[in-house]
Amino acid sequence: MKEKEYEIRPMTLRDYESVHALWMTIHGFGIRSMDDSKEGVERFLRRNPGISVVALSGGEVVGSILCGHDGRRGCFYHVCVREDMRRQGIGKAMATTAMRALQQEHINKVNLVAFTSNEIGNQFWHEEGWRLRDDLYTYDFVLNEENITRFNS
Repeated sequence: MKEKEYEIRPMTLRDYESVHALWMTIHGFGIRSMDDSKEGVERFLRRNPGISVVALSGGEVVGSILCGHDGRRGCFYHVCVREDMRRQGIGKAMATTAMRALQQEHINKVNLVAFTSNEIGNQFWHEEGWRLRDDLYTYDFVLNEENITRFNS
């Protein structure tokens, strides 16, 4: 059996440029300028230390998961593996590492965010036994002064 040619470790802010460059190559991703900026990712990593992960091969970032929790439920964001590195178990290894980190935080359930247009990602999660929920809606509200003022009026 072929030995794995990658390693999984916690993501740090030093990984940001490489991770962001990887995100920009992934089809079906939605990157938000504020949340996915270096400052936004720094806030996320600081709030959820040691839970997000990267996969490295030959010293290069080839996969990543932003993972966090709110004290009750975990969530995966921006799960990706570089296209030429797929089907080697990297996605499963990263997800398992992140799930174990969530368990250490006493989190018992994890969700993930995937755009409906992300056919490859959605197929992966479906094949791995993750359940697509169709019993709830996800709403988004941008927190800026105009929206909050309108909401409050």
